[in-house]
Amino acid sequence: MTMHLSRRAGLFSASLALALTAAAAPQTFDFKDPKGVNNAVFELDAPLESINGTANGVSGEIRFDPANPVALQGRIVVESASLHVPNPMMKDHLHGKDWLDVAKHPTITFEAGKLTNVRTQGDETTAEVTGKFTLKGVTRELTVPVRFTYLKDKLGARSNGRMQGDLLVVRSKFTLKRSDFGLNPGAPTDKVANEIALTLSLAGAAPRS
Repeated sequence: MTMHLSRRAGLFSASLALALTAAAAPQTFDFKDPKGVNNAVFELDAPLESINGTANGVSGEIRFDPANPVALQGRIVVESASLHVPNPMMKDHLHGKDWLDVAKHPTITFEAGKLTNVRTQGDETTAEVTGKFTLKGVTRELTVPVRFTYLKDKLGARSNGRMQGDLLVVRSKFTLKRSDFGLNPGAPTDKVANEIALTLSLAGAAPRS
């Protein structure tokens, strides 16, 4: 009887260890959102004018381990031509050579390097991510605050049951200077702010077959 219970306990321990190992394994999350909900919001708030817009041409992959978030790898890509402002003439200028020059520079990218000041509580991890941000052919190193929310088994709820798997939600707010990236540097700052405030809200999927 004792040997039987010991064997069952051993099998249970082995199964639990295997389950924990599988749960802690890093996953690759795809940020190409078929729903088109993923977006970046940008704002230039100058004294005379405030320019607000969005971008939804988001893709990229992030490899994330909720048990070891500091090991994060990956990059986020935004299609330059997906940046939109309500005014049609302003949108043409935004896509033109003085600003984004989307014909020559079709993507904006952020490639993650390292995570610091990592704190995890429940399913949320906050950190600062240092990486390479490329805009209009100019690459600069940026450190930005980020919040990751790991949602196990929630892909089905978001996809109306079409896929099963996990979700990783990424949120970040930071600023950059358009003069650092050659975005119409001659524009007067009383009408076009030099600081661009960015807000990202993205969900990546890790489907399971």
